[in-house]
Amino acid sequence: MITQMNTDIEASLRAGPDGPLDERLVERLAEQAGRRGLVDVAVAPTDTPIGPLLLAATDEGLVRVAFDLEGFDAVLEELAARISPRVLEAPRRLDPARRQIDEYFAGRRTRFELPVDMRLAHGFRRKALGFVAAIPYGHTASYKQVAAGAGSPSAVRAAGSACATNPIPIVVPCHRVLRTGGGLGGYGGGLPRKEQLLRMEGALL
Repeated sequence: MITQMNTDIEASLRAGPDGPLDERLVERLAEQAGRRGLVDVAVAPTDTPIGPLLLAATDEGLVRVAFDLEGFDAVLEELAARISPRVLEAPRRLDPARRQIDEYFAGRRTRFELPVDMRLAHGFRRKALGFVAAIPYGHTASYKQVAAGAGSPSAVRAAGSACATNPIPIVVPCHRVLRTGGGLGGYGGGLPRKEQLLRMEGALL
């Protein structure tokens, strides 16, 4: 698979014959590939207080935020299969997203200002996540409210599924969606992370 080939090439470049190469050289190679139209999906890892994340972006915007629980290799394969096999690590293209995520966890940002590419969500799920994206920092909504906001009040289970398969968690804040009555419900990153995010925002006492 081309994705694996890209990963192997990057690993070889980083190792080099005499040890690791300068990160700036790797970035320059990624930039050259981008200028030649050889990169459709740029990816980069980032560390956060709730664990490492893998970020991915297309020319349209942030397309994927993945928790380590999902397995980053599996996420790369998903991106290659569903968007394009031309996936390459290009940290500079993800710098705005990484910076805003750092600011969020530092308590200096309550609203993300990033272009997003929602091509990995379709139909009702996309409508539901559009509603979720508008839930303010420090507030919560129920799955029932998400279903109603997406135009199908009876589709509560489908609203839960939309949140569970949210391709851009944190930025599209599905952690702010709870069961009616206040129960946490589910979360793709695991319930401890959901609880930590809510407590950090002051939405969970």
